[in-house]
Amino acid sequence: MTDKLILVRHGQTFSNVAKRLDTLPPGAALTPEGHAQAAAFGKVISGRTAAVVSSIALRAKETAGYIAEATGVELQVVDGLQETYVGEFEDRTDDEAHEAFQNVYRRWLDGDVDARLSGGESARDVFDRYLPVLDSLRDRTADGNVYVVSHGAAIRLVAAKIGAVDAEFAAANHLGNTETVELVPTADGWDCVRWSTFTPPFHTQPPDTRGVEVLDDPMG
Repeated sequence: MTDKLILVRHGQTFSNVAKRLDTLPPGAALTPEGHAQAAAFGKVISGRTAAVVSSIALRAKETAGYIAEATGVELQVVDGLQETYVGEFEDRTDDEAHEAFQNVYRRWLDGDVDARLSGGESARDVFDRYLPVLDSLRDRTADGNVYVVSHGAAIRLVAAKIGAVDAEFAAANHLGNTETVELVPTADGWDCVRWSTFTPPFHTQPPDTRGVEVLDDPMG
């Protein structure tokens, strides 16, 4: 069984910079800054690495490549870990589109798993494709940490569900590029032991003020 599941948001992309809702693979590539972030992340990894996994999106594969190189573990690219699809709002950068996504996302965190944007996925859809991948990694991976490079909104949604993280906390605390959520397996599920710089108990926090790009960039 895996020691720890580390969900990693990919490095900065050109869509992140443009505040573009980019959810349909293959999606945008990493910027030079995104490559630097991913390389830096790989250099600080410690402990045994059992697996390195990425979503099918280009930005996730590029980020995970640095982790694979740093750890000497072959990269596995797996369908099901991609971002929450926003349907007709794909590629939009306007405030109306971002607000619409934030509204439906909060409904998901509050338990309305069948809410969706027009043409997009519901939270139930995301769970149905994402959770079986995590279960398979938990069950078939040897001792060591598993790094899964995925996407900000999907990571927060899934981690809040399986880690029993407070909805207010999950809504308020976005993940910056290459920030992580860490979970450890239990007898019947997962415990969330770190969310970016936060550790349990995960009390509701005011929004992260390190940079406007984090607050305005929930997607990716």
